[in-house]
Amino acid sequence: MSQTAERAPLNWPAVLILLTTPLAALILIPWYAIHHDYSVAAWVSFVLFLAWNGLGITAGYHRLWAHRTYDASWPVRFMLMLGGTMAIQNSILFWSSGHRTHHRHVDHVDLDPYSAKRGFWFSHMGWMLRNYPSGNPDFRNAPDLQKDPMVMFQHNYYIPMILVTNLGFPALVGWAVGDFWGVMLLAGLLRLVASHHFTFFINSLAHMFGKQPYTDENTARDNFWLALVTWGEGYHNFHHIFQYDYRNGVKWWQFDPTKWLILGLSKVGLTSNLKRVPEFTIKKAEVSMKFKRAEQELAVYGHDVREDAQMLRERISKEYDAFTQTLNEWAALKEKAIEMKKAEFAQKLHEVDERMKLEYRLVEQRMQAHSMQMETILQNLRQRIARRTA
Repeated sequence: MSQTAERAPLNWPAVLILLTTPLAALILIPWYAIHHDYSVAAWVSFVLFLAWNGLGITAGYHRLWAHRTYDASWPVRFMLMLGGTMAIQNSILFWSSGHRTHHRHVDHVDLDPYSAKRGFWFSHMGWMLRNYPSGNPDFRNAPDLQKDPMVMFQHNYYIPMILVTNLGFPALVGWAVGDFWGVMLLAGLLRLVASHHFTFFINSLAHMFGKQPYTDENTARDNFWLALVTWGEGYHNFHHIFQYDYRNGVKWWQFDPTKWLILGLSKVGLTSNLKRVPEFTIKKAEVSMKFKRAEQELAVYGHDVREDAQMLRERISKEYDAFTQTLNEWAALKEKAIEMKKAEFAQKLHEVDERMKLEYRLVEQRMQAHSMQMETILQNLRQRIARRTA
């Protein structure tokens, strides 16, 4: 029987946390504001705790542990672990294992733990409120995490750790700044509710609204507005095709503070081995999607420009083959240089490296020109069709 037809049993811990905390926030936070008001320190603590929570999930749970997109020093891992624990989204092991399953079976209604194909409510939080089979933990896809002492310590002592981080930390700050209940309500309760739903938006809205510049093989979308409240996670279409890149907002102008944090820490030696997808591979995915959309529009508007489209496609294919050959030559020389460590070989490597960079820039420019040319052809075709049907 399909899971969509099952009436799975309620997950009572999730029901209590996810349904009572928003209700409590709606009642208690306005009531306290009317009778006592909040101090500046309480609001500052809310912002700082929310950032710690958010980055604990994005830089920690997601990009560090679930996807292994970079390595981090013990202090960084410890701080991200605490921030992620405070977010109450289950342990690193449970979260990361489930997320790997999501990527493996994205959009499958029975195998994806939070499939967007099952609707907004299910992908946003409904999948957590019941014990669906797709959400059952299967840690066989996370042997690396099971060997990590910090991950397993958090997993084994998760309940006391969420009590310390969610009650102890705000209480300590509230006592220190002289606004105990203000900090408890803002940095404790409101922060938790906001952190929950900002993260949940990636599972729901980021699979429903936005653009698909890199792939349409799944429902993931790039959404700038979601990136603003999720520390850069809103560029979800890029992430689903290039999940092992430490960046989500790959363009220099895209808002991705998680990327900036990881990169900044690498400058002082606290993170390392930052994984990047080659720029050419990213550009190739972009141009391929433009051609795919062009083919779809050709099927609608007619076939009289198909020959032009094929000519452009052949040009890009030849340029890609030439660049691949140069790239392979560069990689082979680099490997030999490491092995032989000869001065004349290092010089040869440098020459090929520079040639590769130049050729890459030229190929990228030509690919962009082809993309623009295709859009111009389609625009002219649409205008002709519009005039014909007017």
